[in-house]
Amino acid sequence: MEETAPPQTVELTVWGAEEDMELLQEITAAFQARYADQASIQITCQPQSESSCKDILLGDLEAGADVFTFADDQSAALAAAGALDPIEDAAPIRAANLSAAVEAASVSGTLYAYPLTADNGYFLYYNKAYFNENDVQTMDGILAAAEAAGRQFSMDWTSAWYVYAFFGNTGLEVGLNEDGLTNYCTWNRTDGPISGVDVAQAMLSIAASPGFSSRTDEEFLKGVQDGSVIAGVSGVWNAVAVQEAWGEHAGAVKLPTFTCNGRQVQMASFSGCKLIGVNAYSSQPEWAARLAEWITSEENQRLRFERRGQGPANSSAAASAEVQNSAAIAALLAQSEFSQLQRVGGNFWDPVTEFATSMAKGNPSGASLQAQLDRMVENVTAR
Repeated sequence: MEETAPPQTVELTVWGAEEDMELLQEITAAFQARYADQASIQITCQPQSESSCKDILLGDLEAGADVFTFADDQSAALAAAGALDPIEDAAPIRAANLSAAVEAASVSGTLYAYPLTADNGYFLYYNKAYFNENDVQTMDGILAAAEAAGRQFSMDWTSAWYVYAFFGNTGLEVGLNEDGLTNYCTWNRTDGPISGVDVAQAMLSIAASPGFSSRTDEEFLKGVQDGSVIAGVSGVWNAVAVQEAWGEHAGAVKLPTFTCNGRQVQMASFSGCKLIGVNAYSSQPEWAARLAEWITSEENQRLRFERRGQGPANSSAAASAEVQNSAAIAALLAQSEFSQLQRVGGNFWDPVTEFATSMAKGNPSGASLQAQLDRMVENVTAR
């Protein structure tokens, strides 16, 4: 009698955000059950920050997870370091996902990762008890209503990620050089329709309003909960908490316009996606790729939205009634027209924070705005 070969044993490690562990374990358990007739699959899920995944992984690729979640601005570095191989059968993945998410998962047009979410951006939350739909179209309208109510509009000017909003649609530019490490930046430009000083003066005007408060994301949420903040710039991760605090009055829309050099300029935003990568050094590359596809499938992206409120990268899931009826996701999608993928080198963050913190405080040093812009750009573009 012919003996049946024992099933193949497959061991895989998956990294994901700590707050996603319960969901990830549910998804991977379903994967094990689905392929139980083909292999004995053992999957270990470990918490690992998506924002620092690259640094941990590149510290020891061979000891890293087989499958991992990471923020899309790490794609180029992971590909360049050989941590990710191009995805062999890319066409179905390109076809199934939003074009912006596919772009985020690609390097020089080659797909290196599986799109998971398309919701890493920001927009405006507002309390409908204090604002009408016209108020929230402009920063002037928001601040006037906040002042009248003795409450505040909040935005984090200690974060360069949010501060990009004021420069992104002005014709002033920032981005990565071809080396993938250093930045170019024209935020201190003195000519053109809008100069750097024009933006700085617009920020000072906003900061001077009693209706404005520069608060971190955590402080924004506390303000929402204690009633001191009635509008603010944040992302989908606060959607549930804002809804709980404001109930039927919770509203969300794209970012407003702001007054700059006598004109209304639409505020911009950085956008981003969460991606699933397969370690090029995995001892089980085919099974790891199969698991990555499973985690990012339409069904599991729908489940992720249902459980975690995260916006799908999958086109069909994103078009579902449930997702479209989410005010936060709808606002993010409306803002996406005015957003750019976050592609900046490490020197971007601290100089912009230093400049914007000065603006938030009303330029207490009294230093020339142009001088402060020049200093910021010099440090952002330092090699």
